[in-house]
Amino acid sequence: MSRSPRIARTVSALRRELDSLRARKASIALVPTMGALHEGHISLVRLAKRRADKVVVSIFVNPTQFAPTEDFGSYPRTWKDDVAKLTAERVDLIWHPDAKAMYPDGFATRIVPEGAALAGLEDRFRPHFFGGVATVVAKLFTQCRPDVAIFGEKDYQQLRVVTQMARDLDLGVRVVGSRTVRERDGLAMSSRNVYLSADERRAAPTLHRVLKQLATRLRAGDDIKPAVRAGAAEITEAGFALDYLEVRHAETLAPLGPNESGPKRILVAAKIGTTRLIDNVAA
Repeated sequence: MSRSPRIARTVSALRRELDSLRARKASIALVPTMGALHEGHISLVRLAKRRADKVVVSIFVNPTQFAPTEDFGSYPRTWKDDVAKLTAERVDLIWHPDAKAMYPDGFATRIVPEGAALAGLEDRFRPHFFGGVATVVAKLFTQCRPDVAIFGEKDYQQLRVVTQMARDLDLGVRVVGSRTVRERDGLAMSSRNVYLSADERRAAPTLHRVLKQLATRLRAGDDIKPAVRAGAAEITEAGFALDYLEVRHAETLAPLGPNESGPKRILVAAKIGTTRLIDNVAA
């Protein structure tokens, strides 16, 4: 039977646990999550175990990255199930603070990222989001002082923002992206997939199918604009309200100029019913 992970709920308890791990000269990997863990999260944990001696998983539903109109109050919270999953994976430590521990009375500092955070993708529809993400991730990095941190590629713009922040602020952590884990029909795993009705769930794989088709067309040399228009039409016809379908430079997320070479990333965000889904693939 697997030993349950240690659980820290205050910064002082977290530091005691981490000091104990470091006294054994262990390297540490951090997997930041908001809980409601699924196989995508577990894949991050398994990668973390390959990259470091000890693994810390944070579970914190961060209020500063939700707008008042978003689903902070209803975001899935499955603490007992999360602990069971992390126990099975032999995680060493769970960092589970509450909002008071992360944002105590008088908290008055925010990080305002630029670069990829202002690419006109998620930031265009959720202008509050990356400030909240950057601030909480910077706190997690300084609290845990990991050698490596693992993030999923599904939230690709977030991955680029966090990578840049860690580099710019000399936080001493290597940020590693992990491939998106998908259902058998291609839908990217997400804690928000539980919101989908049966009909919406049947339509949801359209996003990945369109991304794959678009990537194939671009690799074959098709013009970007008509290929994107065709993909956008297919997504809309499937019942989605499309926020964006874009082809961007994979590192900077800048729009592509005419005949621009270099790595490309295709990114999409769309809402079906009340659920907003995002996805991306390399092109």
